[in-house]
Amino acid sequence: EGVRRFGIVPRVALLSHSNFGTQRGPQSRKMAEALQIIRGRAPELEVEGEMQADLALSETLRQRVFPNSRLHGSANLLIMPNLDAANIAFNLLKMMTEAVAIGPLMLGLGKPAHVLDKSVTVRRIVNMTAVAVVDAQMTQRAAEQRVELN
Repeated sequence: EGVRRFGIVPRVALLSHSNFGTQRGPQSRKMAEALQIIRGRAPELEVEGEMQADLALSETLRQRVFPNSRLHGSANLLIMPNLDAANIAFNLLKMMTEAVAIGPLMLGLGKPAHVLDKSVTVRRIVNMTAVAVVDAQMTQRAAEQRVELN
């Protein structure tokens, strides 16, 4: 639901040091288990894993290693195995590309939460404010729909 609010159809990759069970460890097992849970709850979602980041971003590489992958094209939503990996990747991408950083976004909480770190720029404050406004509007609509149903 997070990327859909931006009008993007999610193509999800669950990242790990392992590619589709080639190495077993706690993090790769966690991502493989997460894949089964996600597929059970959202079978229509284009999701694959566990895999290394290069395979997530390159369909050509992924097809060589795992030709039966359900993920097509480049993943646009990367799920990290832990907070350390996510923070490292986020900051590397933020500094090495000209992409616009929006986030980090916290999903799955009872209410919206928006995080800004110490290195925040004016542009990121504006972007997160826009996300907060959309979240507030969505929360308000959901509340109004609940009232209408009752």
